[in-house]
Amino acid sequence: MLFIGYSSAFNTIIPSKRVSKLVDLGLETSICSWIFLTGRPQVVRIGSHTSSSLIYADDTTILGLITDNNETAYREEVKALNSWCQDNNLSLNVSKTKEMIVDYR
Repeated sequence: MLFIGYSSAFNTIIPSKRVSKLVDLGLETSICSWIFLTGRPQVVRIGSHTSSSLIYADDTTILGLITDNNETAYREEVKALNSWCQDNNLSLNVSKTKEMIVDYR
């Protein structure tokens, strides 16, 4: 398992790419623009208390099965993720990215 943390994911992602991908999935452009409220500050308000910023979950996990000590398929998934990150202007945060090996023998 590879637990992945990104560096400033919501500050580096390109909004037009995000909207384009959602439109490709069938959402209308106007709905995407409304969902993301481009250019507006986002805060949480509870009663008279207001946060200074809104925190997002920006982590993901890759699961891979290694059989007979052959890590090829797992390593290919990691390479594919790396390419996807480059295509989407995302950088991995190495200090927040951890690998865990689970052995079921």
